[in-house]
Amino acid sequence: MPSFRFKEVEHTADLALKVHGHSLKEVFINAACGLFSLMADLENLAPSVSREVHLEAPDRESLLVDWLNELLYLHEVEEEIYTRFEIETLSSTTLSATVWGTKTKVSKLTVKAATFHDLEIRDIEDGYMTTVVFDV
Repeated sequence: MPSFRFKEVEHTADLALKVHGHSLKEVFINAACGLFSLMADLENLAPSVSREVHLEAPDRESLLVDWLNELLYLHEVEEEIYTRFEIETLSSTTLSATVWGTKTKVSKLTVKAATFHDLEIRDIEDGYMTTVVFDV
C-alpha cells in the first residue's frame, strides 16, 4: 500500500512521476501537485488567484493528460504557479475543477507537456496508481 501522493522516478530522457490516490480525484490532484512541485518550491506560495477548468476527453488517461496540459497552458499564459486544486466533478470523460495559484516565475525547471508515454491509470488494492511522463 503506497503512502506517497507522488514521487519522482527515473526516466531515460524526460521526467516522470509515479502518482497514487485513493480515488481518481486524488490521482488527478496529486499529479497536478507533483507537476508544479517539479517547477517551483511550493511551500511558501500563498494562492491569490483562481481559475476554472472544464475538460472532456475520450477516456481517463486522455483526461489526465489534458488536465495537466491545460494547467501548463494556464501557467504559461497567466504566469502563475498553481498550488491548490479542487475537482468538483470527475468521470472517466469529463472534469470540472477550480485551481488556485499565485503570480510567480518557475524556479526549478520548465515542463513542456504531459505525455501519453506508457500512461495507464491502474486500479490497485487501495485506489489507483499511474506514472506520468513529462517532456522537459
